[in-house]
Amino acid sequence: MTPAPVPLTTPAPTLPTATRVLREQVAALYANIGWSTVADGVLAWTLAGFFYWQTQDAGVLIWLGLHVIQTFRYPLLGAYHRDPDAGERSAFWARRHWRELLYYSSTWGLAPWLFLSPQNLPLTAVLMLVILGLSSTGITAVTPRWPSVLSFVLPMALGLISALAWQGDALYGFLAVAAAVHLAATLYFAHKQHQLLTHALLMRFDNEAMAERLQQQVSLTQRVSDEKSRFFAAANHDLRQPLHAVALFGAVLTKELQGRPELPHAEHLMQAVKAMSESLDSMLDVSRLEAGVVVPENQAMALEPLLQLLNNLFGSRAEEKNLQLRIRSSALWVRSDPRLLQRLLVNLVENALKYTNQGGVLVLARQRGDQVWIEVCDTGIGIAPEHTQAIFEVFFQVDNAGRDRAQGLGLGLSIVRRLTDLLGATLTLRSRPGRGTRFRLSLPLATAELQTQRPNIQPERRALPKCVLVLDDETDVGLAVAALLSSHGVRVELTQNEQQAHAALTVFQAQQMPFDALLCDFRLGAGIDGLEVVQRLQQASDSPLPVLLVTGETSPLRLQRVREAGVAVLFKPVEAEALLQALITLRRTV
Repeated sequence: MTPAPVPLTTPAPTLPTATRVLREQVAALYANIGWSTVADGVLAWTLAGFFYWQTQDAGVLIWLGLHVIQTFRYPLLGAYHRDPDAGERSAFWARRHWRELLYYSSTWGLAPWLFLSPQNLPLTAVLMLVILGLSSTGITAVTPRWPSVLSFVLPMALGLISALAWQGDALYGFLAVAAAVHLAATLYFAHKQHQLLTHALLMRFDNEAMAERLQQQVSLTQRVSDEKSRFFAAANHDLRQPLHAVALFGAVLTKELQGRPELPHAEHLMQAVKAMSESLDSMLDVSRLEAGVVVPENQAMALEPLLQLLNNLFGSRAEEKNLQLRIRSSALWVRSDPRLLQRLLVNLVENALKYTNQGGVLVLARQRGDQVWIEVCDTGIGIAPEHTQAIFEVFFQVDNAGRDRAQGLGLGLSIVRRLTDLLGATLTLRSRPGRGTRFRLSLPLATAELQTQRPNIQPERRALPKCVLVLDDETDVGLAVAALLSSHGVRVELTQNEQQAHAALTVFQAQQMPFDALLCDFRLGAGIDGLEVVQRLQQASDSPLPVLLVTGETSPLRLQRVREAGVAVLFKPVEAEALLQALITLRRTV
């Protein structure tokens, strides 16, 4: 199954930073042009009226006429707000702005030549105050663009300075120098403010561009991660299908070859199948734990049988590596889930043996107050301090940068961490590189007298269902299940889709031969949901129809659905004994 390729879409081109800065600068220049024009008109008429009242000079009226003509040019600037393409034509509107400011400022630059009177120093002071104040207060509106600053300030200021200097009087000469100093200071601070605003815009757009690139990378990473998850889920599922069939056919073959010289070959085949199943089951365990479909059943349990099991499982492996495996017996009891605790300790001991090349591994249990410490100590390569958290992450392995498959998948300690949390236990780690590692699991102490161990119930072949309806779209899997069940005297009806299963159900009910169980794959052909199919078949059945789902799914969301439905489920590849026992248990619950 080949997953669809990741859609690596090309992001829309982003405008150059300089273009975006210019657009914002021009927008700022035109933002308050309406109110500033009104304020300028009020100032001009007030100044002209006052001077004409004081001097009755016709030059004042001439200047006012020139100013009115300049004011009539306002629509040339106001058109910016009606231009739908103003943003794309920022350079054009920037040029129009400084040109119109040049006309405007030149008009104010003529005022000193037409208003000044050497005999009236107070009026000269009023005119200086108005022009210098206008240049100082109005410059803040044009600082976004430096050409506009020069067009706004220079003509009016130079007009005032030249008119004062033209009078030839020492006092007026001093006033001209003072106006020149004011002009220099105004330009200096305006330039600083212009640089500050430009830098702020550059920083803003650089940050936006960086955030946009980061978002694109995050989106791309998320798409790749999702695609990778879908690929592994599909690959995991598709690998389980044929392996499930091989395991069942192998079980049938092993049974038929009993007492024959070919039996060792079948046993070796089953050992290889079991090894592959364990690798896939490790990935499945992570998915099941994440999905929350594993529910602990805590009870008082003796540690001695579990410790003995560890010795039986790993004794020969330790001998193969010339390591000492010491597992101290213990009469202590703890409160935990026997099945989950066994898996947890198996992973810890297996991990210890994997990373120990000389010396050995010690497993012991001791009481500390109302707690029991189970410790797994080794003399292996140890764990560096910077890796003490990473080792519990999925696929992380110390000293296996080359991903040597002989060292496993790197899921063991990830499962240990999840199982520890699920059991409500505490796991601590102490390690010294080159000297070894100690894992300490803390569990609540239990009293042996309060509980008894569950009896070990062996499968009873006579308790198997007599007639089973099998629904699986994979032909090989269906044939393998039929071969296994038939070898144990179970009648099997094979179907590959819902229509065939419904027809078989109807025929067998008409013959007064109802099915004792329905064995169905969770993922049927064309993406059909097996859980929904079995629910419809149960509704169509005249008698109770126990259901056993078999699936190779590892998706946490889908596993959660199975748990919520309360349907019995086995995960591919299923060992023959596990399948038979599940059918026996299923029949007993009816």
